[in-house]
Amino acid sequence: MTEAGREPDETMQLKAPASSHAEYAKYAERADETMQLRTGDVVASTSAAASTGSAPGRRASGGSRRRRKAPRPSPLAPLVARVAPYARRLRPRYPHPDRTGWRRWAPSWRQGLGAALTFTGLTVAFLGVAYAATDIPENINSYATQQDNVYYWSDGTPMARTGWVHRQEMPLKDIPADVREAVLAAENASFYSDPGISLSGLTRALWRTVGQGDTQGGSTITQQYVKNVYLNQDRSVSRKFTEAMLALKLDNEMSKDDILEGYLNTSWFGRGTYGIQRAAQAYYGKDVRELDAGEAAFLASLLKGAGLYDPSLSKDNHARAVERWSWILDRMVDIGTLSKSERAKYKEFPEPLKRAPGYDTGKQSDYLVVLAAQYAKKNARISDKEFDLGGYQIYTTFDRKQESALTDAVTKAREQARKDDPAKAKTVHYGAASVATDGRILALHGGPDHRRQGYNESNATTVPAGSAFQPFVYAAALEHGVQKTRDGARTEVTPQTLYDGDDGIPVMTPEGPYWDRGGKQVAARNDGRKSYGRISLSRALALSVNTPFMQLGMDTGLDKVRDTAQAAGLLSSSFGAQVPAMSLGSATPSAIRMASGYATFAAGGTHVEPYSVARVTRNGSRVPLTKPASRRAVKASVAEAVQSALTDAFRTAHPEADSSAGVAGKAGTVQKDTASWYVGTANSVSTAVVAYRLDLTKSLEPLPLQGIAGTSGDSVPYTIWSDARGLG
Repeated sequence: MTEAGREPDETMQLKAPASSHAEYAKYAERADETMQLRTGDVVASTSAAASTGSAPGRRASGGSRRRRKAPRPSPLAPLVARVAPYARRLRPRYPHPDRTGWRRWAPSWRQGLGAALTFTGLTVAFLGVAYAATDIPENINSYATQQDNVYYWSDGTPMARTGWVHRQEMPLKDIPADVREAVLAAENASFYSDPGISLSGLTRALWRTVGQGDTQGGSTITQQYVKNVYLNQDRSVSRKFTEAMLALKLDNEMSKDDILEGYLNTSWFGRGTYGIQRAAQAYYGKDVRELDAGEAAFLASLLKGAGLYDPSLSKDNHARAVERWSWILDRMVDIGTLSKSERAKYKEFPEPLKRAPGYDTGKQSDYLVVLAAQYAKKNARISDKEFDLGGYQIYTTFDRKQESALTDAVTKAREQARKDDPAKAKTVHYGAASVATDGRILALHGGPDHRRQGYNESNATTVPAGSAFQPFVYAAALEHGVQKTRDGARTEVTPQTLYDGDDGIPVMTPEGPYWDRGGKQVAARNDGRKSYGRISLSRALALSVNTPFMQLGMDTGLDKVRDTAQAAGLLSSSFGAQVPAMSLGSATPSAIRMASGYATFAAGGTHVEPYSVARVTRNGSRVPLTKPASRRAVKASVAEAVQSALTDAFRTAHPEADSSAGVAGKAGTVQKDTASWYVGTANSVSTAVVAYRLDLTKSLEPLPLQGIAGTSGDSVPYTIWSDARGLG
């Protein structure tokens, strides 16, 4: 090649280097020392190759392969070309050649700014994705919503509570403003303006989570509510992050009032209580509606850690509680929710109760609770699952004073039996119940201790009614009349109608004597085999003569006797076969049902099914409850006649007793001496008491009383009845 601007030489000379190699030497001898390639030939060859698509030096026939197309330029190429110089400047050069010392290794400000912007962008993107991917769980912690069920006496005072969690929800509108403001002052004064999280508080909480220190105080009320309801109590960075995301989302989807209400109802306040309502009862023995600002400030202090601020636990706790109580009140003044004049009223620390008030859930009240729970679930249509979640307030019909009197009377009889005959006393059982004429169950005795004996003796259908069943036979005859011939008309029966009261008389049918399946003629027997001759029905009832009523039942019709007893309150399941013995009380009603049946006569012949629950609410809202309606069981004249005969029965058996309270009743004895009853009414309350022996470790067959229940004239059931009714 010639110098620039000149035409190339016609030829180019390529010098072959000298070699000492033998084979190359031979070749060199045959070749010329120089090889001449004409420029024109090369140009011609190149032009030919270009025209045919073949490489230089290849044959034209081999040029069938297509030429590769050049790639299209990228549309971003101009932008890349512009940015490339700046990007090269951001590329770190370590160590910096133009610096000395440690500065050689330090990044430039451009590099620092780029790293900061990159980190910020990635963080924002990550948080945005995390927020979008966070869903509020549909199923919240069952423990957070589980509450206890509270049972109340008829006077509205608490009787018992059930459930593993002592918590009762309270609507925010029913929580006083001072209580709400005290909590906000203590925990989150900016609650109504913050986005649901506090960055500074979250940073402190994260530091405490990975390090050491108090875990409280780093979260907003929204975050604490999320932790209470949706998350567990683990201390971890991942849980704290999830808590913050949920809090942000919850704050956008729920009103602040709803969040505050949920927080106040799910927070732990110590003493086994959850929620502000339970806390008010545990520490001050009152409802949250009755709290003042001073008491509210103390309860708010417990949110920081009840184990540190419950004054009853230690002197140090008391000092901490007083200090934080004062700080919360001052804080309320600072944020403008409590005036200085109001603050001046709270100079002395409102000492809480030394211990939470107890509820009688160990013995008799357990029987009441079980009966009331069964009634509430059935008549309010509450499933077991819903009931177990709690939150129900069950207002029972049980009268505290009458329950106490009945329990004391049975306990006294039980202790006396242990003194008189310790061996028999181990197997003696007492069932008792008091039912008002309007159906309310006022009191009952279910057993000695529900923890040792689960079944309820007042509701047990274990032993026959015996001669205590006679009023139902009498009422059926007065209501329907008698029919002594198969096709004859019914004739009216009055209290003065005479029947044979002799012992051992055969039971007659229209066709003749009644024979049992064993081929034996059935005869009626009186207590003590005593005969009374011709006796009026009212007098026979007053003296508890068996034989007239056994025949009266046959003449009236056993089906009508059964129907009348059921209309008065006895259950169909307590009846057996329709045989003459049914008129002598072969049915096995419970004490509750016997009391209910006698209450029908005292109510003028109208019957209301016995019930134990007057009202049910859930978290303050009324739950629909089906209550029994009054219905006509027998004519008023029939009820009056029966009640008159029972009044004579009481006065005849106990002439010394006070009968000014409209007292009427009679004893009931059972063949084979397996049970002893007394059923009567006083002051529009019917009470039934039964005593029987049963060895639950061996069988369910009743055992003979053998004197453990007294005599027919002075029976233990009557003593219990009279003591419970205040007539003893």
